[in-house]
Amino acid sequence: MVGAETLLRTLVNSDVEVCFANPGTSEMQFVAAVDRVPGMRPVLGLFEGVVAGAADGYARMADRPAATLFHLGPGLANGLANLHNAMRARTPIVNLVGDHATYHRPYESPLASDVAAYARPVSGWLHSNGDARMIGADTQAAVNAAWGPPGQIATLIVPADCSWNPGGEPGAGLVRPSPRTVPAEALERAAAALNAGEQTLFL
Repeated sequence: MVGAETLLRTLVNSDVEVCFANPGTSEMQFVAAVDRVPGMRPVLGLFEGVVAGAADGYARMADRPAATLFHLGPGLANGLANLHNAMRARTPIVNLVGDHATYHRPYESPLASDVAAYARPVSGWLHSNGDARMIGADTQAAVNAAWGPPGQIATLIVPADCSWNPGGEPGAGLVRPSPRTVPAEALERAAAALNAGEQTLFL
């Protein structure tokens, strides 16, 4: 099982079942792996802004993370406006960004960029996979971060060779964390303050 398949199976195991994508050559292993992973629905977007906006809307309505797939730093950059909106709304998104193969990075090809620098302003969690054998664990960590209340964008950068090399075992899946509860006494104090007839300020 190659890394891309391990990644997708980890997503499905964690109830992330839709991936909005604008893939390029660095992500062809993902495209091929979709046919081998039942339960993952790919949705092609012809522009990255549409991909990010659709993922934001889907995750808000479905109350579960969507996945996105972008081609390198420039592809991610094209989606940043709607990823910014999703970040502000605390929308849970597993944001996958393909990158050049690790051994190709030193050659500064035309689309080479600092992908993490593009991703950092909109990401609550950010990691670059450097070993296909760890891609299941890294993907599981991304899903856990996206699901964690109150929700955030978790960006996982995946070099091409980490997608086509053997990927190890998929993550086992996620037990969704429960949001923290508010003690009844705190609610009673808040209600009393609101009902006191005096001006009240929420902080």
